Amino acid sequence: MIWDWAYAFEIIPQLAWAAVVTIEATFIGFLIAATLGLVLALLRIAFPRTAWPISMAVELIRSTPLLIQIFFIYFVFPSFGIVLDALTAGILALGIHYAAYCSEVYRAGFDNIHRGQWEAAIALNLGSWTTFRDVIIPQAIPPVIPALGNYLVALFKETPLLSAIAVLELMQTAKIMGSETFRYTEPITLVGLFFLAMSLISAALIRSVEKAIKRRFIR
Repeated sequence: MIWDWAYAFEIIPQLAWAAVVTIEATFIGFLIAATLGLVLALLRIAFPRTAWPISMAVELIRSTPLLIQIFFIYFVFPSFGIVLDALTAGILALGIHYAAYCSEVYRAGFDNIHRGQWEAAIALNLGSWTTFRDVIIPQAIPPVIPALGNYLVALFKETPLLSAIAVLELMQTAKIMGSETFRYTEPITLVGLFFLAMSLISAALIRSVEKAIKRRFIR
């Protein structure tokens, strides 16, 4: 038989537990990416002298493969006294890698703010923090939500790379099942269906968030 339903139902619980690791890595990694990306974008605007080094760091991260960065954090960091377990190293690599992309998305959002908004904030004697919090960020974030959502889905689909450092996420678990039973059709197919379902759910959630933010900030 090409497909064994009994075996497929047997392995679903184990794959479900592995899916928890995949989801955890995705959302913690994206939280790091979205937060760090915003910090980098704000630093480039608030402190112009940091623009060049931050830009160079962003380009370096975006120009090197994520897999190399995962290996670097997991295998090279211990040489500097920073020892991380596999899952933590993988999540950190995902977060830093996509923070570089998110920072460019935020920067584009800030660049679209009309200069008159900045001048009005100065004329009203608003502080830098108040200007960013109450004037700039509420206008810059809503238009870039779709782009950030795309990176969330992309990050989610990159989580199988964590299997390279033996993180027992969904894909690694499926490969182990296949090597033990010599049946790859069921586990790999189920993993593919899971990624498809979660990608569609994530896309729907992103659209919901986009609409909610627009109702909140755009009058």
